[in-house]
Amino acid sequence: MRWRDFRESSNVEDRRGLPIPGGAGGLGIGTVVVAFVAAWFLGIDPGVLLGLLSGETPSVSSRQATRDGASAPTDDEGRFASIVLASSEDVWSEIFRQSGGTYRPPRLVLFEQRIDTACGLGAAASGPFYCPGDQRLYLDLGFFRVLGQQLGAQGDFARAYVIAHEVGHHVQNLQGTMGQLQAARQRMSETQYNALSVRVELQADCYAGVWAKHAQQARNWLEAGDIEEALNAAAAVGDDRLQRRAQGTVVPESFTHGSSAQRTRWFRSGLESGDPQACNTFGTR
Repeated sequence: MRWRDFRESSNVEDRRGLPIPGGAGGLGIGTVVVAFVAAWFLGIDPGVLLGLLSGETPSVSSRQATRDGASAPTDDEGRFASIVLASSEDVWSEIFRQSGGTYRPPRLVLFEQRIDTACGLGAAASGPFYCPGDQRLYLDLGFFRVLGQQLGAQGDFARAYVIAHEVGHHVQNLQGTMGQLQAARQRMSETQYNALSVRVELQADCYAGVWAKHAQQARNWLEAGDIEEALNAAAAVGDDRLQRRAQGTVVPESFTHGSSAQRTRWFRSGLESGDPQACNTFGTR
């Protein structure tokens, strides 16, 4: 992926190296991987699980402290994330404009280990996540090492897919989908909510594919094997593969993100069509 020399986003806050909520704490990468996979399988908020493992609780007053001193990233990993975010801003601004709307880009927050958000305590063990409450994407860049070394999904475009998926959740938030999901949670059983959550996640995968299509047309930055990297990443974080890794068995009714086959299918659907209207995961079987 030829990503260098493109515009970087101004909507990135690099909070790495700033005070960590609840203290520095020390969890090795192995613990983070276990927490990430086990929490996904058990349906527990990984941030909560990580807090239990570390024996710490977040400081309510630390949220403002972590924001003080945030700056734009200067290292290659941070700049890569910033350039991918900038591309998403260009793509979704044009898509919204064509439909008569205005795209309000999210902010990307780079952090380490733990961070306070409008959605509560965020943790590296959660993997990248989007918070509708403050319209921010949160990313511990260490997740990319987990993705490549532990989950077998390597390459720049695999990482770009992850960021684009979280941007897809922001698009859903602007469309009202995230609010509808939260409202539906109050009147559904856990199994029904899980099934609805799967459709939300698969739509974000499809939106990631839409971004990839338009970004390639605008920048021609993909190289041989890049699409395969993204598809491999989508498969690597499928519920069935994560459950098999954590427990040795697969429990489809507990899926919250979709199987590997579903995730790759919907990313490919967005990639081939380039049309958000092709991402109606709620109207298909």
